[in-house]
Amino acid sequence: MTRIDADFPDAEYVVLSSRLIPDLDGGYTLATLARARQMAAAGVHGGRGPLLLTVDPGTPAEHAHHRAVFDGRDLVVDPGRMRNLFDEASDPDGGAAEWLRAAAHPGEPDPALEYRVVSDAADRPAVGLPVIAGDPDWHVSTAPVVVYDGAGRPAGIVDGFGALYRAWLDDVVRGLRGADPSRPVVVLCESRQLGELLAGWDDPDVRLVHALHTIHLEPPYTPDAPVNGLWSRWFDLAERFDAVLWLTEGQRADARERFGLDGVHVVVPHGVSAASSVVPPADRDQGRVVMLNRLAPGKRIDHAIRAFEGVVRAVPDARLDVYGEGAERDALQALIDERGLGAHVVLRGATDAPDRVLDEASALLFTSAFEGQGLAILEALAHGCPVVAYDVRYGPREALAAGGGVLVPDGDVDALTAGLVRVLDDVDTRVRLSHEAVDAARAVDPEHVMAALASAVGDVLGRSSRRA
Repeated sequence: MTRIDADFPDAEYVVLSSRLIPDLDGGYTLATLARARQMAAAGVHGGRGPLLLTVDPGTPAEHAHHRAVFDGRDLVVDPGRMRNLFDEASDPDGGAAEWLRAAAHPGEPDPALEYRVVSDAADRPAVGLPVIAGDPDWHVSTAPVVVYDGAGRPAGIVDGFGALYRAWLDDVVRGLRGADPSRPVVVLCESRQLGELLAGWDDPDVRLVHALHTIHLEPPYTPDAPVNGLWSRWFDLAERFDAVLWLTEGQRADARERFGLDGVHVVVPHGVSAASSVVPPADRDQGRVVMLNRLAPGKRIDHAIRAFEGVVRAVPDARLDVYGEGAERDALQALIDERGLGAHVVLRGATDAPDRVLDEASALLFTSAFEGQGLAILEALAHGCPVVAYDVRYGPREALAAGGGVLVPDGDVDALTAGLVRVLDDVDTRVRLSHEAVDAARAVDPEHVMAALASAVGDVLGRSSRRA
């Protein structure tokens, strides 16, 4: 990646995620890895980038495979900078690692719960995790986590997942600081669940910066709509983070107005690099529209299929290629068949070459019911690919404010059809939008985004921890 000019303060940097698994969690995984790469390009830790920490209880072999896949796709700068709690929870001589034993206190497993035992490479138990099925708040449970000794016997407990995660992070932080126990450490938390558990972390020299990835609202996604239940507790804790990174000004403004949030809330979008070159509209596949998203209900690909009926009547050579996988595949294919669109709409499956797709397409279609930012829109703009999108919270309106696409009323399939026909059928419109797209994408160029992040970090390091 090209060197990024951003002045990050001297500190130890950690990016903390619940999990980072290839081809899982859609844009979340890609955006988290991109942020770490961009921090490396800005010189963090001499270009090696921040530590990437995860807490999913996979096996060391699974995590090694994940690192290898990310490395092969050039999604990480240094695979050795990726670490996992459960890879480090075992002692080489059996039982739990020293840091975990030190955190344990006397106690017994909960007899009412099942336990998932995580073992070391020799199949010796190290830690027992309570299985709390069907409860979206499982992560805040204080159900005992069992710690095993070298003989495979329970040696004590820690009080829930939060205590387990904090014990590991304390050990990681000690290792980062080395001989300087007061060296500042900046933890960029990419997970709401983890953020809730770390809001009470009492290390005064750790600065906890919380990044958001998605919308906080339920249907109809208006500013006064019900708050997603998983977010209610988070808003009660939001003022304890040293900074909160919102992806869009719109979401920050709505949350500030509703919850009275103060100045630690800053806008730092995901950064999207400009394409090395932009394919002019005349050299693209004429009539080809693409979508890049999971086949999930919230993406409303059924709207795209219905809209394309009218598009084909007006532009007979129009084609829609949908890239992505998901639970809705069979239902969407049935709708394509029912509408007789098999020659025009194709579910292409996942692609490992989204840049090529955006270089070839005449337009990107975006029909999500809600977003955190709408990363596909930004990537399309960076490639000079015009966008036709529903005007939904959050992201499309801000992304297209400087041009580059057609914004239509949310849920209006006829307007979606008209927007697509306008772009595909009018050469002058398509050329204008392509030029505007490249200019609009500069707002999320990694140079600007990393400068904003570095400034936010400088601010939080210039004052005491809000958790102190």
